[in-house]
Amino acid sequence: MLTETSSGLWCADGRFHIDPWEPVERAVITHAHGDHARPGHQAYLCAAPCEVLLRRRFGPDAPIESVPYGQMVTMGSVRISFHPAGHVLGSAQIRLESDDGVWVVAGDYKRAPDPTCAAFEPVRCDTFITESTFGLPVYRWDPTDIVIDDVGGWWNGNREDGRTSVLFCYSIGKAQRLLAELMRLTDRTVFVHGMMLGMIEAYRESGAAMLPAVPVIEPTRGARSARRSFAGELVLAPLSARGTPWMRRLGDVSDGFASGLMRVRGVRRQRGYDRGFVLSDHADWPALLQTVADSGATRVLATHGHAEPLARYLAQRGLDSGIIRTAWEGEPTGD
Repeated sequence: MLTETSSGLWCADGRFHIDPWEPVERAVITHAHGDHARPGHQAYLCAAPCEVLLRRRFGPDAPIESVPYGQMVTMGSVRISFHPAGHVLGSAQIRLESDDGVWVVAGDYKRAPDPTCAAFEPVRCDTFITESTFGLPVYRWDPTDIVIDDVGGWWNGNREDGRTSVLFCYSIGKAQRLLAELMRLTDRTVFVHGMMLGMIEAYRESGAAMLPAVPVIEPTRGARSARRSFAGELVLAPLSARGTPWMRRLGDVSDGFASGLMRVRGVRRQRGYDRGFVLSDHADWPALLQTVADSGATRVLATHGHAEPLARYLAQRGLDSGIIRTAWEGEPTGD
């Protein structure tokens, strides 16, 4: 039903691509991260909650259509529906049905609860295309409450020491999840890098409850002597801000990174963060295996990340498995 092309996964019977990385006539999108939703397509189709994020990225006039989760759409001889993936707001697994059977393209997904998006919904199929961003046995996540308590303790400790807590995280999904999860501990305002504000506002428009967030604003030239102190505050920032002049206004800083990559001690040391918080918006190793089992698929294709080790493990356990190459084989987005 799907074939690999230079632009990405192609469904000839439906005349569309799924998450193509080059401009195409018709793109069916799993979610709004940049390694799955690219600009320049002539038409987009996504799950309804995803539309607000795509319009923030591509503009109000972008040719985007959306349908509610679970609603069937027919394109050519293929019936398509979107089902919650639990990754970020509007993320979806794409179910494809035709006379050739049922395929599910999972996109990125997680099984842990997230107050900012719909929970993952297992979908039965014949062929399952799974992400494998963290497809190694070393990747196992602690309960979210434990991680958030750790973040809160770090913030409070820095507050007592008069330092600014700068937590690096991704702008779509991770920042909003942190703002929502921290509501259990505090009602304090959190400061954010200006480039994060638009997506935070989009989540609020969609009904996500989060802590108040205000941007870190550069003072005017005449007001520099009255520069605001951020001592004791929590500041969320994208990775691109690290080491830039923007950081200087924050004073004495303790920095951290919220990512599944922080599970590996060597990566934490190499990146040089003061703290690493293992909070991921992807499935860990046990969740990947559980999801494959829940799908009931007899054929599983792995992509995005550690695809070869996961496919090899599944093959050793009797499944017909393989890999799909993508243009995005580096560090994960929104991890």
